[in-house]
Amino acid sequence: MHLYTFSASPNGKRVEVFLKEKNIQLETTEIDIMAGENLSDDFRSRNPMARIPVLKLDSGEMLAESIAICRFLEGLEAEPNLFGLDSKEQALIEMWNRRAEINLFLRVADAFRNNSGVFKDREVVCPEWGAISADAAREAALIFEQQLSDSEFIAGDRYTIADITLTCCLTFARNTGLDLLETQHLADYHERVRSRPSFGK
Repeated sequence: MHLYTFSASPNGKRVEVFLKEKNIQLETTEIDIMAGENLSDDFRSRNPMARIPVLKLDSGEMLAESIAICRFLEGLEAEPNLFGLDSKEQALIEMWNRRAEINLFLRVADAFRNNSGVFKDREVVCPEWGAISADAAREAALIFEQQLSDSEFIAGDRYTIADITLTCCLTFARNTGLDLLETQHLADYHERVRSRPSFGK
């Protein structure tokens, strides 16, 4: 198998962390999305959506979307389990993972893209929407703060894919000037999860 990714991106980081947790090693090619390499015809032949990461399977098929890739890899390497052991745990993990994706990840990305104008050469930029998105992310962060007030991890008592998603989002927000770590439990949680070897320094 072969992974096409941009490790500096939050979605690339999600798959990178997952691979390290599973101790899976893959051949990897970096696709520089800042330089627009993902927009080339060559890359679009792998993913017509022009987004990373993409996993080329041994069959030659292309699998896109970070969580889809992680689910596939979980099927190949069951331990440590990161998607849930029974139907209830799987549902809770999925719930918090989707909450993090929809209410934080997308909002943070919209804030970054519209406030910085980093991709203004390829998309319409609206600073007003960037400000709205940043405010929405701050408001949503309070829900995660409340959840973590009596839970060590976001979806229960152990580390899962939902923690990878949330932590990558919080780190991305901080690195792009949107600090969502001003509350005690989120800040402590972020420091605790980021200390795992899979996240590196």
